[in-house]
Amino acid sequence: MLKILIPTIMLIPTTWLTSPKRLWSTALLYSLLIALGSLTWLKAPGETGWSFLNPYLATDPLSTPLLVLTCWLLPLMILASQNHTSSEPLGRQRTYITLLTSLQIFLIMAFSATEVIMFYVMFEATLIPTLIIITRWGNQTERLNAGTYFLFYTLAGSLPLLVALLLLQNSAGTLSLLTLPYSPAIHLSTYADKLWWAACLLAFLVKMPLYGAHLWLPKAHVEAPIAGSMILAAVLLKLGGYGMIRVMVMLEPLTKELSYPFIVFALWGVIMTGSICLRQTDLKSLIAYSSVSHMGLVAAGILIQTPWGITGALILMIAHGLTSSALFCLANTNYERTHSRTMVLARGLQMVLPLMTAWWFIASLANLALPPLPNLMGELMILSSLFNWSPWTLTLTGAGVLITAGYSLYMFLMTQRGPLPSHLIALPPTYSREHLLMVLHLLPLLLLILKPELIWGWTA
Repeated sequence: MLKILIPTIMLIPTTWLTSPKRLWSTALLYSLLIALGSLTWLKAPGETGWSFLNPYLATDPLSTPLLVLTCWLLPLMILASQNHTSSEPLGRQRTYITLLTSLQIFLIMAFSATEVIMFYVMFEATLIPTLIIITRWGNQTERLNAGTYFLFYTLAGSLPLLVALLLLQNSAGTLSLLTLPYSPAIHLSTYADKLWWAACLLAFLVKMPLYGAHLWLPKAHVEAPIAGSMILAAVLLKLGGYGMIRVMVMLEPLTKELSYPFIVFALWGVIMTGSICLRQTDLKSLIAYSSVSHMGLVAAGILIQTPWGITGALILMIAHGLTSSALFCLANTNYERTHSRTMVLARGLQMVLPLMTAWWFIASLANLALPPLPNLMGELMILSSLFNWSPWTLTLTGAGVLITAGYSLYMFLMTQRGPLPSHLIALPPTYSREHLLMVLHLLPLLLLILKPELIWGWTA
């Protein structure tokens, strides 16, 4: 565990001491080495569940894929941010890389924490770097507004969780994830217990985000710089799903009755946000809303508490992390050339940047869950476990899948096909940096088809 954590921490002094000319290349190479080193976590002894143990940090089949995804994203964010931060003063560039690194440190400690309170502290700590990245490096004037939304939604959701955890510590005597599943079930009957149940889940449902508590997400995504959007879509939303799977173990007898409204909200959100995507003019906003709709499926899969549902949720979280991050990178390459996120203004780009169109095509197909990609595996497992729980859910999930296919193709056709507008005269060509970025996103996604048991979670 520390073999990855300590080098990540040491990336911060490296960033500040490197010569200006070598800054980005050094940071990129260093973080790539860390990402490659983190792949050793996937080779866990596996049968007992927990591995790489010390008293505070450990990995198990649920957290390992998310940890590797976190480490994998840092070099990608550094690659993607090079262009738009190159004109800034040197100190700011160093601060930017430092913030990205600190975000990775907090995320590694959150996903590998064995104590729930440590998980909670790191869950909250990720707010600070993200907030600074959104409010300092965002593109538009709305960014302060977006940062406020982001901060207050997340804080208002997660303070009840702290109270709930302290209550649990009182009654169970421990908050260690290693022993909590084996502690005797608490008999929950009063109204206060039901409030406690809601408090435990609310923070994670806001972070996911569940439809209804999702208003901060499109704002934050649209205003954030590219690295902010990538880490937000790929890892920070997954913190919500991970936390839910972890605390679900303790909420056992109540979940059966109390989870109904949340499942309904999640499935209704899949349809509603999908429909919003169909009439979106703003490219980044469309990708952000599509994240809400995918996370709705994940929330429903976790809440019905079947092995298939949880496995499907984990697979979909990993696949969606890579896919939506790739889509944000593509939207950013468009934005850096046309300086507009409006889809009508930049269309027909297939004529000018044909290779980028190939990446757009693969990423859009991954977003609509084309077989045999892991996106489809996750969605099918969630769909079948939901159908098994209640056949009526098929109408909602089926409509959601159709709408997803609709807006993914709409996004591809709007940006790539059609006549080239006359105001796009001189577009710079694509750089090998951008192609490398897309390869590093989509290659893991394609390779996971060959060995899906890496992201199956406990069921493997």
